[in-house]
Amino acid sequence: MTAMWEPSDRIVCVHPGWPILRGHEAVLGSWLRILEGPGRNQFILTNVEVIVDDHLAWVTLDENLVQGAATGTVAATNGFARQADGTWLMFLHHGSPVMG
Repeated sequence: MTAMWEPSDRIVCVHPGWPILRGHEAVLGSWLRILEGPGRNQFILTNVEVIVDDHLAWVTLDENLVQGAATGTVAATNGFARQADGTWLMFLHHGSPVMG
């Protein structure tokens, strides 16, 4: 997860039900807590669209979460910026729950 995020303090992340997280330490810390949490997280990605505009890209998708018999969907937007070396790194993640 660390390798895909831009190493800057401009990054922003909104997990469903969480407050806005800003900056590298807060964002990466949140993902660490999620990925080290109890249970096994499985994501099935659907409804994916990618838009590239010069040095920025947006990826919108549905993250279908499966944990045992429980399921849920999060509509997500991810923003990527092309770095000086040509790599694409995330600077924005926003996830909103989809009501069933």
